[in-house]
Amino acid sequence: MSGAGDRPVWVVDDDRSVRFVLAAALREAGHAVQGFDSAQAALDALRTHAAPALVFTDVRMPGDDGLVFLDKLKAAHPQLPVIVMSAYTDIASTAGAFRGGAYEFLSKPFDLDAAVALAARALPDVPAAIDVPGRGAAAGPGALVGETPAMRALFRSIGRLAQAPLSVLITGETGTGKELVAHALHRESPRARKPFVALNTAAIPSELLESELFGHEAGAFTGASKRHIGRFEQANGGTLFLDEIGDMPAALQTRLLRVLAEGEFFRVGGRELIRVDVRVIAATHQPLEALVADGRFRADLLHRLDVVRLQLPPLRERGDDIPLLAERFLAAAAARLGASAKRFARPALARLGQHTWPGNVRELENLCWRVAVLAPGDTITVADLDGALAMSGAPVQSGDWESALAAWARRELAEPSVGPRGPTLHARARERMDQILLEAALAHTQGHRGEAAARLGLGRNTVGRKLGAGRKH
Repeated sequence: MSGAGDRPVWVVDDDRSVRFVLAAALREAGHAVQGFDSAQAALDALRTHAAPALVFTDVRMPGDDGLVFLDKLKAAHPQLPVIVMSAYTDIASTAGAFRGGAYEFLSKPFDLDAAVALAARALPDVPAAIDVPGRGAAAGPGALVGETPAMRALFRSIGRLAQAPLSVLITGETGTGKELVAHALHRESPRARKPFVALNTAAIPSELLESELFGHEAGAFTGASKRHIGRFEQANGGTLFLDEIGDMPAALQTRLLRVLAEGEFFRVGGRELIRVDVRVIAATHQPLEALVADGRFRADLLHRLDVVRLQLPPLRERGDDIPLLAERFLAAAAARLGASAKRFARPALARLGQHTWPGNVRELENLCWRVAVLAPGDTITVADLDGALAMSGAPVQSGDWESALAAWARRELAEPSVGPRGPTLHARARERMDQILLEAALAHTQGHRGEAAARLGLGRNTVGRKLGAGRKH
């Protein structure tokens, strides 16, 4: 919601990193945003598009500077609010901005919260305090979202790195959003109109990975009935994202190193030298330095990939982002399901902050989808959350299993098929509890029934009988 119909906020600055970071903050606050790298580009757009709701403009830019741009904007649209930004806070530029009718002068570097609050004041129909659901919904399901210092530092890094043709290594735990960062680097780069191709090297059998990367000719091996174009060729001119690079076999590491060094390769079974221009972005949750020390990853390949490293923080270190992400995911789930909007009760949001999130952002997103489907009311409670966490097999705090059991019992009792007496429901609960305990004990003892029976205080025959009963269901 940009606050003036559907008109966006324009950010005009020749510094790509400033455009990226400010646009990200404004989008998080619910504004549609369009960026321009020069005053002339914005003026050209003004001839063919409706006027924006608000303009942020830098002062020192190639071509028309921000003050000349301000004069032209005000001549055509006197009521349009314009916020002038500059790293050079001198009397001439400040006075010139206000003399030209600027709404405000913003000194660089500026605080993003202050810039967003300033935008809210400049747009009279946008409330100064925008609630979390608005920010989350505006971000879109595939966007990077965050307000913590670590995420804002990441946004600034993306803005700076996007323009540079450097290899980037993205590290972080599973589920932290490494592919989203790779997408952002591509989207903000000069290669944005070319392909973005992703490959999870851990998901492809090692014997097929070479063909997936470099392609193959017809007849190169059994089953190769026709030529296959590999991911490097598919990404020519664009970006190739190699996820879980730490799982790449040693032989392929050598081939990848050569492609990174020379930009050329042969398809499997081919004689034609293929030349490509590809920016490689790699990601891993593994400590590559430790793999190098163990001889499982080439040191020279690590140096090629790790020109610049971006470390993604785990969700447990982004506590202030959890409510924002949760509301966003919940809104997205409701929209996708065509269901009525749901919200988190305040204690439920607090409960989200207490969880350790071993699966990070991906775990939170999956949890929000589960409660969107399973929670009986429009308000998500602590019991709803604990029940959903228990269903996922996620570790819960001491006593949480009781809340999960209570939530399950309430849902089952609300079903019309459940009778007024309790034995059937009790029997089902006890049977499932026995099954869960047995599965956990067998996993702990690596399938040894006698030891599992001893750990549970049951006879070996009882364990066998219960397992047999479980398989019948």
